[in-house]
Parts: sequence; structure tokens; C-alpha cells
Amino acid sequence: MAMSKKVITREEWERKLNDVKIRKEDMNKLVMNFLVTEGYVDAAEKFQMESGAEPDIDLATITDRMAAKKAVQCGNVEDAIEKVNDLNPEILDTNPQLFFHLQQQRLIELIRNGKVNEALQFAQEELAPRGEEDHSFLEELERAVALQAFEDVSNCPVGDLLDISQRLKTASEVNAAILTSQSHEKDPKLPSLLKMLLWAQNQLDEKAAYPRIKNLSTAMLEDPAV
Repeated sequence: MAMSKKVITREEWERKLNDVKIRKEDMNKLVMNFLVTEGYVDAAEKFQMESGAEPDIDLATITDRMAAKKAVQCGNVEDAIEKVNDLNPEILDTNPQLFFHLQQQRLIELIRNGKVNEALQFAQEELAPRGEEDHSFLEELERAVALQAFEDVSNCPVGDLLDISQRLKTASEVNAAILTSQSHEKDPKLPSLLKMLLWAQNQLDEKAAYPRIKNLSTAMLEDPAV
């Protein structure tokens, strides 16, 4: 026989929540961590002045990191590589996968712009040797090169490489690598905490009926259906 769930009233639940003490300093650190990691440099500077929260990296480097990320998002891969090297030459030297993905993106941009001969030469001279050195790159290289075999790339099996999502994927990889080189988490802490909140609520749902948060954007408590 299934056990009945414990019912927790809104009054009791809010009392329990009020008993949990969270320091404002810790909340400010979470906000600053999010702003820094996501690259909102202007907001981070204003928040620093208003709250006194200190970022754990030089805010000036955020502008440089976002410039490299934006360059990839716009398809200017050579410019992005130059900006990454200006920030820290060791990033690409010690991350062959990232460098390959940037070169692969460069090949995709050549194909996008109809520079077929230049793309073929670039693939042979720059990417093929890397595929021979590391066979894990071969499949990705073959997919990118295959774009040249189709006149109508919108209907080809590898047409997704020309989607904006591919640029965004590579740009995110660049962003994460720069953050890691600066001894900073590559992902902000706040989204992870929100995922943990949802997981905890799902666990508690099995044992109790209580006012829960259904909309994270408002964080409003909704009374349980009993």
C-alpha cells in the first residue's frame, strides 16, 4: 500500500525558508561569477561599484575574450585565432582539439563563401595532416570536406555545419578555453544551482506535497494540489 505524502503548508514552508540564512556576500559572488563568465563586462563593472563584489579575474580580459568569441560567431576565424594568441599563445598550443575545430570552422567559412579551390587547398595543407596525426579528427574533417560535394548544401547530410549553431558551438569552445587558461570556471555557477534546485524538488515530490517553484524566472511559490 502506497504511503500518503506529508503535506507542508505555505506558512510552514515559508518559515523553513526564512530559517535558512544566506549571506549577501555569497549572493553577490554568484552574480559576479555569472556576469564574468558570460562576458557582461559593463554589467560586471557596475555591479562591482554597487555591491563591492570583487571579480576573480581582470575585467579588462573579458573584453578581449568576448572579441575572440564574437569573431568566431561572425565567421572571422583568422581574426579569432589572432585574438586568442594575443591573450595567451599557450591556449592553442596546448589544446589541439580547439585549434582543429577553429581550422575546421575556417574551412566551413571558405565553403560558405564559395571559395571551393581555396577550401580544398586549405583542407589538404592544414587539416589533412592533423587528421593523420590524430585519427579522432578524421570523421569531423570528412564531414566538413563533404560540403564541397553538394551544390545544394541546404539538402545535404552535412548541411548542419553551415548553420549558425556550428559557429556558436565553436565560439563557446573558444570562450571555455580562455576561461580555463585564466583559472576560471568555464561555466557559471548559477545555472548549476538552479538545476540542483529542480533536482531537489523532484526528489522531495516523492515524499511530500509542498509549495514548489515551477517558474524559475519568477521564483513564485505555488501551493500544492492536495
